Amino acid sequence: MGGTARRAATATLVGLSIVVAALALWKIKAVIALTFLGFVIASAMRPSVEWLHRAARIPRSLGVLLHYVGTLGLIALTLWLVVPQALNQVEQAIGNVPTTSTQLREQTQKSHGIKREILQAIQKRLKKLPSAGEIVHPVVSVTKTAFEVLIGIFFMFAVGAYWIFERDNAIALVQSLVPRRHRRVTRDTWLLIDQKLGGFVRGELLLIAFVAAILSFAFWLDHEPYWLLLGITGGVFEIVPIVGPLVAGILAIGVGLTADWQTALGAGIAVLVLRQLEDLFIAPRVLGHAVGLSPFVVLFSVTAIGILFGGFYVLLAIPITAVLSTLVDVVLRGTDPAEEDVPALLFPAKDAEP
Repeated sequence: MGGTARRAATATLVGLSIVVAALALWKIKAVIALTFLGFVIASAMRPSVEWLHRAARIPRSLGVLLHYVGTLGLIALTLWLVVPQALNQVEQAIGNVPTTSTQLREQTQKSHGIKREILQAIQKRLKKLPSAGEIVHPVVSVTKTAFEVLIGIFFMFAVGAYWIFERDNAIALVQSLVPRRHRRVTRDTWLLIDQKLGGFVRGELLLIAFVAAILSFAFWLDHEPYWLLLGITGGVFEIVPIVGPLVAGILAIGVGLTADWQTALGAGIAVLVLRQLEDLFIAPRVLGHAVGLSPFVVLFSVTAIGILFGGFYVLLAIPITAVLSTLVDVVLRGTDPAEEDVPALLFPAKDAEP
């Protein structure tokens, strides 16, 4: 009886510990997600940091700093080139929107069909707007959220910088915890995952820039309203696999319909042709099948993670699925990670290792 009671107490204690640990991890899931994103950033930077260290004798710490400064400079240059035109298009869009109740009523009376229904809905919403006092709290909440976002971004990039130097120590620690016969496979699996994630991120950045440039040019030729904003939006939506490009295409067609059906048709054709070229030729060459996932697995993972955790975590869908699929191949299927094809993008796989 005493032994049974002890076993029952031990099992209960273990079960409660697992539940408490799961709840604690759920509470800090945002921190875990930002940490994982930091690891992904480090995997994308590592080959070029190591290349700079070998080719130019640049210290790794300075190499990381150069990457971050270069990223900020590229963002600043893009904003300098793009923002004036984008602001002009935003002003044009806002200029067509009624700003007073009188203008809204006049627009409603002049409009017909769907446009009239939209304006009537806006009128009803305006009557339910909160008072000035009720607006103060949401403004404070938005300011607090913006501050938290900035802190999260800083934390993510700090983790990426530290992980450049600490990854090998972490691998050595994990190796010391597994049996000696599994230590080589453990290290090779970790390195394979790191190289896959790095190749995927670098390829995704190239795709975003390429899609934004091509769509902007195509929309400009098609005389699409707000062509630059829509082109950049289409490029950024590449971050969300499958669903993002679909939303960008629907948005472009919808905006095109505000001009005429020919413009909408041209926008739809442009998006469709680009998607076909990207799926058949560009993505396989640029990404090199870096993560080795089928479209069905990608769609399922994006949907499942979005439902379980929320929209922000969709960004992690492909990296998480790539990690899990690699572990399944190695652990369950007995694949030797050292014999797997290592994706190379911008830098050979050997440059990823010190």
